[in-house]
Amino acid sequence: MELALQALADSNRRSMLDALTRGPATAGELAGLLPIARPGVSRHLRVLREAGLVEVRQEAQRRIYSLRLEPFTEIDDWLSRYRALWQQRMHALHTEVARGKRERRSTT
Repeated sequence: MELALQALADSNRRSMLDALTRGPATAGELAGLLPIARPGVSRHLRVLREAGLVEVRQEAQRRIYSLRLEPFTEIDDWLSRYRALWQQRMHALHTEVARGKRERRSTT
């Protein structure tokens, strides 16, 4: 999971992953999304492969990239305990806001 989180830290790699949520794409299609040279795109794709976030298959001269869901599921599972904390805090905030509105209505 550590490699996946490190890979997600880069905005160019996140842009590639966002594009892959719409379906598989070639390296050229992904390169067209970024304002960087092709060697940089290749390095980013290698990082994503090594982190296990994408898989690649060869079709003739083209490399087709697609998302691997397993690492995202693992990250989501890890984040779920933090999400629960935030949900509790947001619920408490909602309660306090509602209480404040009731108090303002009762004093006017």
